[in-house]
Amino acid sequence: MYQKKMQEDIRCPLEYGLEVFGGKWKSRIICVLAEKKLLRYSELRREMANITDAVLATTLKELIADEVINRKQFDEIPPRVECCPTDKGVSVIPILRSICQ
Repeated sequence: MYQKKMQEDIRCPLEYGLEVFGGKWKSRIICVLAEKKLLRYSELRREMANITDAVLATTLKELIADEVINRKQFDEIPPRVECCPTDKGVSVIPILRSICQ
C-alpha cells in the first residue's frame, strides 16, 4: 500500500477546514443532515441528487473519520444504517451558511 514520504503539516485552521469540508459533496451532506437531523442511508441518497453510491459511501466514511457525522448500524435484516451530525458537525453549520450567503 502507498505511504506518503512526508507527513502533512497543517498549521492554518483554514487549511484544516478546507480539508475536512472541502470537495463537492461534503458540505452538501452536512447541510442536508443538519436540516433533517437523522437520515437513513437510502433517504440521504434520495436527498442528494446526482451522487453515486460509491462517492456517497466514500464521502460519508471521510466525514465519519473526521468525527463530523455519526453512523449507527442496526443488526437487522435488511440492514439499517442511520447518519446524524455530531456536535462538531452541528457547530460548523453557521459557518457553512454564512459562506453560502
